[in-house]
Amino acid sequence: MPSPRVHVTRKLPEPVEARLAERFDVVLNSSDAPMSGPALADAMRSADALLTSVNDAIDAGLIGLPDRRVAVIANFGVGVSNIDLDAAHVAGLVVTNTPGVLTDATADLAIALMLAATRRMTEAEAVLRRGEWDGFRPTGFLGSGLQGKLLGIVGMGRIGQATARRAALGFGMRIACYNRSPVGALDFPFEQLPSLDALFGVADVISLHLPGGEANRGLVSAARIASMKPTAYLVNTARGDVLDEMALAAALAGGKIAGAGLDVYAEEPTVPRALLKAPNLTLLPHVGSATLETRTAMGMRAIDNLVAHFAGGPYPSRVV
Repeated sequence: MPSPRVHVTRKLPEPVEARLAERFDVVLNSSDAPMSGPALADAMRSADALLTSVNDAIDAGLIGLPDRRVAVIANFGVGVSNIDLDAAHVAGLVVTNTPGVLTDATADLAIALMLAATRRMTEAEAVLRRGEWDGFRPTGFLGSGLQGKLLGIVGMGRIGQATARRAALGFGMRIACYNRSPVGALDFPFEQLPSLDALFGVADVISLHLPGGEANRGLVSAARIASMKPTAYLVNTARGDVLDEMALAAALAGGKIAGAGLDVYAEEPTVPRALLKAPNLTLLPHVGSATLETRTAMGMRAIDNLVAHFAGGPYPSRVV
């Protein structure tokens, strides 16, 4: 019996591609160039499975192709907002993701962005690189310490909890959170606030850890950003579409908040010019899970889901 054909949309770490080649009739993307809509359609017609990245738009049109052969999509990432899950459900298309294995790497980066924003690292480095640094000054690049400050976590899932734990136990921050469901006891003190608005009004740092998609699109709105303290900071390692980017840019330009750090954007890889111009903003190119160990583990989890599918289950992490 021939091996199932798996089409991989982006280049993956070598150990992942090697395991794919051992288990499946695999089509790899050696160029790592994003696949066009027509190319994705061809893959949906010619493969049994698709191993996608979070920037591959798998819409209802692709899922509803009358001659679609793909029966399972293994998404490389926790978020699945790039896939029309309702259409997948109706079509009987299985969708899986890779939760858990990227928790620590993303939480580490959230802390790194907090430090970069509160200590004005991007501004300071830019001055040095331009050759404008004139030496140590007692009042130069004064930022804000994290000790004793209130961290507001939006979305207290795995990554939100891991970020909060690092902040509480490593930096002595106080923790408050907003989560749609009750959060059980943890190994550090925290307070669950009743509303998102209540959290934004009191936090010294807001860190976003909620899924993207229609349910949360624009949840961090202009009004909520305006309700933040002028000394507060905002960090996003979740999904770009949860944040009103133009409102954030305006708040930064007008000094309405002290600074921010972003790793994700609404229309990746496009970053709004207004954000690029903001000096009090650290920008990273979606590298929250970008360690060799984590990206390899994500790929292996995606393969585990594929192996489970063709063996009849159960799946390590099935979404649809």
